[in-house]
Amino acid sequence: MPSAFQFQCHFVLIFLAASKGETRYLEVRDASEDEPFLLLSEDLKRELSAGQIYRRSLRCIDMLSIEGQFTFTADQPQLHCATFFIGESQELITIDYDFVNIDCQGGDFLKVFDGWILKGEKFPSSLDHPLPTSQRYVDFCESGNIQRSIRSSQNVAMIFFCIHQPGNGFTVTVKKNTNLFPCNVISQTPSGRFTMVIPHQHRNCSFSIIYPVVIKISDLILGHLNGLFLKASCAGVGDFVELLGGTGLDPSKMFPLADLCHSFHGSAQMKIGCDNTVLRMVSSGKHINRVTFEYHQLDLQETENRKENSIEEFCLSSI
Repeated sequence: MPSAFQFQCHFVLIFLAASKGETRYLEVRDASEDEPFLLLSEDLKRELSAGQIYRRSLRCIDMLSIEGQFTFTADQPQLHCATFFIGESQELITIDYDFVNIDCQGGDFLKVFDGWILKGEKFPSSLDHPLPTSQRYVDFCESGNIQRSIRSSQNVAMIFFCIHQPGNGFTVTVKKNTNLFPCNVISQTPSGRFTMVIPHQHRNCSFSIIYPVVIKISDLILGHLNGLFLKASCAGVGDFVELLGGTGLDPSKMFPLADLCHSFHGSAQMKIGCDNTVLRMVSSGKHINRVTFEYHQLDLQETENRKENSIEEFCLSSI
């Protein structure tokens, strides 16, 4: 049986409640297969010409992967709603408020979060995001006309809202912008290939794959000693790559599987049976660091056929 986390992140219904604490994050309350998130198909993307604007209504719980104009109008009190936005790995997301009719004094709210939150876990984690958590929220009821356009720092963002009065609502326009150096990414697919580059920047970047996968690193340049060394920890090394696995969204709460501390050209492969797999690069800013990897979803047959260059499998009990 898939875990609750897989139901959440594979775009099935999530009932979300806004926390009353100062952190103001969302928590997952339940999950069901009856009302899936909407991920728009590639066919629809191709059908939309450059001059067209895609428009549709939002559900209380929704997911979008395409540009367009989206409207939510409450037909009854809607107290625990959220929309998740995701782009390609090299895209940033801009959310523009076109029209807002909510009662802030009556307890309504409309907030944008720079990243995703599921069950209190954030992506990117607080360790990897350039802003403190409090600044990753933009509350319309506090900012009003001051900030009507918000751009994400990575390929995912979300809005969450509470509307008490039927007939009230809002309209937003979602646009995509190119990110020349993608840092924190959630993969839209269970397979792919990606090159992460951090050019002389002191930052940490995570690539999250919400599936059990086989991940193969084919090229790693860290700006210092060569040679492939797989270690339990790269403590004391300023630039390294780590592989993480777990059942939640936040990389800082995941289990470290292996560290790669030195540059190499070749192949390092790992089978990771966790609900979520993360490749995370830690960069001191002294070098141009780069890693190229490919991945595909792990199946049961592959767990029985180890390859000589495979590292020990992890989390296989979760499949």
